Parts: sequence; C-alpha cells; structure tokens
Amino acid sequence: MNKRAYFLRKIANALLTIVLVASFNFVLFRVMPGNPARLLLPKGKVSAAAIAQQEAAFHLNKPILEQFVYYWSDTARLRFGYSFAFKVPVTQIVAERIWPTIILCGLGTLLATIIGMVEGVIAGWKRGKTFDTASTDISMIMYAMPTFWQCLLAIMFFSVALGWFPVGRESTPMAHFAMWGPIPLDFTTFTTLLYHITLPVMMFALGYYGEYHLIMRSSLTGVMKEDYVLTAQAKGLSSNSILWHHVVPNAMLPTVSLVMMNLGFIVSGAILVESVFNWPGIGLLSFQAMDAHDYPVMQAVFLLGSVAVIVANLVADIMMFYIDPRVNA
Repeated sequence: MNKRAYFLRKIANALLTIVLVASFNFVLFRVMPGNPARLLLPKGKVSAAAIAQQEAAFHLNKPILEQFVYYWSDTARLRFGYSFAFKVPVTQIVAERIWPTIILCGLGTLLATIIGMVEGVIAGWKRGKTFDTASTDISMIMYAMPTFWQCLLAIMFFSVALGWFPVGRESTPMAHFAMWGPIPLDFTTFTTLLYHITLPVMMFALGYYGEYHLIMRSSLTGVMKEDYVLTAQAKGLSSNSILWHHVVPNAMLPTVSLVMMNLGFIVSGAILVESVFNWPGIGLLSFQAMDAHDYPVMQAVFLLGSVAVIVANLVADIMMFYIDPRVNA
C-alpha cells in the first residue's frame, strides 16, 4: 500500500470525523431539558424580560440554524464563550482543570497498562495454571465492578478505617498551590500532591488494568498457535527467547490500538473517579457542567475529549503502518 495514500486517507477520515462530532456536539446539549439562561440570573422569581435579555446575549433566542452558524464561527476560532455557571471564559476554566486530569489519568493509565500487560503475558504463557486462573478471575472482577463503588470502598477502608489517605481533593485545607503544571514547583507541593493523588490513581488503574490483561492474554494465546512459534520451538530456542522475541511482539499489535485509544481518554478525564474523590479535573468539570446545564463548558469538554480520542486513533493507525507488516503489504 502506498504510504502517502494511506496517511492521506487516515487524516481525511480523522478530519471528517472531527467535523461530524463537532456538529453533533452542538445538537447534543440543546436537547437537554431546562433553560440555561435562567442560571445566569439570581435565584427566585425573575421577570420574563430578564430571561429574554440573557437569551439574547448568548444567541439562545435565535433560530437553531443561526445558533449553529454562531457555534461554528466561534469553534473555528477556538472561542467557546463564557461559562453560564462559573462566570468565567470557558478556555480559562478548562485550562485550569486539564492538568489535574492529565496527571491523574496519565499515571493511572501508565500503571494499568504495565500491570495489565505483564499479567496478561504471564497468564497467557502459563495458560490453565494457577496464576492464569487467579489473575484472570481477579481482572474480570475488577473490570466488571462499578468504578464509583470501588472508589467508595477504597475511601471506607484506606481513608476512614486506616487513615492512610485523604478522602478527596488535590490538597489539604489551607494549602497553597501557586499554579497547576506538569511538575510541582517545590518539594512540599510534590509530597502533598502525591499524598492526595495516590488513592485516586490506584482506583483508576484497578478499573482499567483488567482490560489490558484480558486482551493481552487472549492475543498471546492466539499467537502461540501460529506456525512460526512451532518453528522456533523446533529450532531449540529457549522458552524465554520464544516468548519475548517472537510471541509478545506480535501479540502486542491489538493492544497498541487499545492503549492509544485510552490515552485519548486522558484529556476527557475520568468522571466517576474525579467525582467521588472531588478531584478538580475535566471529569468533575463535566459533571458540574451537566448538572448546571452549562452549554459552553459541556460543548468545550465534549469536543476536547472527542478530538483527543480521534487524534489518538490516528496516531495508532500511523504506528500500525510501521509495526504491522500486513498493513503496508
């Protein structure tokens, strides 16, 4: 397959998907019940004229097609307007919340990937043995268990009963953070962050590692039946050499797409984990925006998460062109 044609086709598909998702983004939150203009006014009885004034300020009184034009005009310029609930520009509040989510979900995804893939390799290689049975059963239980319930149980045991970790938030009361960034600015900030983030990261990893375990185990057991594995055994290669040089590299191909897709979800955040632990990231922001019918914030978060997943899948397709000979054959 011609490399240029392959890349252009994948990029065109990604751009078309982004356009369709962005258009769907406009419709999705406008079918929800409630009037967002009412949220901009004080609680209690207000006049219809005041509500109409707020609707006019945000173009909510325009025909739906005209609102769609305004939406695309602002989106193309990365202008998402003002939050109805937080009374600040949407870009500002998203920028403040994105780093806590990247740190939490990034560490959780890395931990889940390493544990799940290593366990899956060992379980698949020792199929039918005690380790395979025990680890597979545990991973299926963790994968099927509701995430919010796992988090609540962890809080009850590690925070309430043992007192090892705080019940939530990113810092202790009265602690000062100069800014959120990829790397804390001092040792005190780093230790405080580590103390608060450990339990949420553990729960995030427990919720996802079973997925990597099951897929890696299934892929590895399938590869072990291939003829080239039998040939390697006939040549007298050691079990470790067959496993790590012949079986694992080929078994990892389906896992690459899964890892890249889940990396895309890092930006959109983990709504359940962040909501239970009151972690100030994109996931908690999504929940707060939906509860307040905050259209601008919901649209920005949904579009940001969707674009991240689409781009991650595009990167996975490009990687597969180089690591899977069948794609460019």
